[in-house]
Amino acid sequence: MIRILAVALLAVIGISTVFAQGNYPNKPMRWIVPYAPGGGTDVIARPISIKLGEVLGQPIVYDNRGGGGGLIAGEFVAKSAPDGYTLLVGSGNTHTFPTLLFEKVPYDPVKDYQPITNFVDVPNVLVAIPSFGPKTIQELVAYGKANPGKINWASSGNGAGGHLALVLFAQEAGIKVIHVPYKGAGPAVTALLGGESDLLFANTGVFMSHIKAGKLRPIGVSALTRLPLFPDVPTLDESGFAKFESATYYGLMAPAATPKAIITRLHAELAKIILSAESRERLASVGAIPVGNTPEQFAEMLRQDVAKWSRIVKEHNIKPD
Repeated sequence: MIRILAVALLAVIGISTVFAQGNYPNKPMRWIVPYAPGGGTDVIARPISIKLGEVLGQPIVYDNRGGGGGLIAGEFVAKSAPDGYTLLVGSGNTHTFPTLLFEKVPYDPVKDYQPITNFVDVPNVLVAIPSFGPKTIQELVAYGKANPGKINWASSGNGAGGHLALVLFAQEAGIKVIHVPYKGAGPAVTALLGGESDLLFANTGVFMSHIKAGKLRPIGVSALTRLPLFPDVPTLDESGFAKFESATYYGLMAPAATPKAIITRLHAELAKIILSAESRERLASVGAIPVGNTPEQFAEMLRQDVAKWSRIVKEHNIKPD
C-alpha cells in the first residue's frame, strides 16, 4: 500500500512539474547583471530583456550586482533555485577569465550553469591617440620592431580581455610593448586621452564618443569581418593576423538544474528577438554582432574561449590585479 502511494505521489509531482513548466513564466523574472548600471552590458542586454518580457507576458527585473570582478553575480545565480526565474547575463568576466586567473572561484563556470544563448559578440577595436605615428596595423608592427619597448599600451587591468588581446597581438607580431594596466576601461580611456598611453584594445561602447570627436583613431578590428560601424577600418585578420579574434560576449545562463523545457522556451524566444531586423540594426549601431546560438553551441563556444586564452595566461604567467 505504501509503495502504491509513493508511486502515485511521484506521478502527481511529475504532472505538477510539467504543468508548472507549461505555464512558465507565471511571475516576474530577474536577470542578474555582474556590472554597475549604465555600462556596455546594459546597452546590449536591457532592450532584449524588455522585449522578452513583452513576449512572455511577464516583466523582467534588471538586477545590477557589480563587484568582485563578476564573481558576486555569478555566485548568486549559481546558488539560486533552478526554476527559470533567476538568470545571469554572463560574460568573459563570469565564465572565462575567473577559471584562468583565480585560484578560488565560488562556483564552477561549467557544472553550475546551463547556457541558454549568446546574445552578441562585441569585437575589441584597437584605437590609437591622434599623435601616434602608425596609421595602420602594418605600420604599427614595423614601428614596434624598430622601437622595442617604446609603445605604451593601456588596458582595463591585468588579465582583462583587452590585456590578453594585446599580449596575443604582440606575440604574433613579434614586438615588445609596455603594458600599462588601469582599474577599468574608463580610467584606461582617460589615460589614453591624456596622452599617457598610445593604444588600447576595448569594445566600441567604451570610446565611441571620443572616436566621433576625433580624439581617438581606430586602426584595427579584432573580428573576421569589418564592423558596419567602421566600414573603412580593416580587421586584423585581413591585416596579416589570420583568424585573430578578441571579443566581449554577453549571453544568458541559468542554474544547472533548470528544466530543459524552460531552457528551450527561453532560447527560442530570445533567438527570434536577437536576430530580428530591429535588433540587428540596433546592435550594429553599437558595434555588436548578433549571435542567438543554441544552448549547445553556446556551451561549446565557452569551452573554446577558455582553451584559447588559457594558453596565453599560462605562457605569460598573467595574474589578476
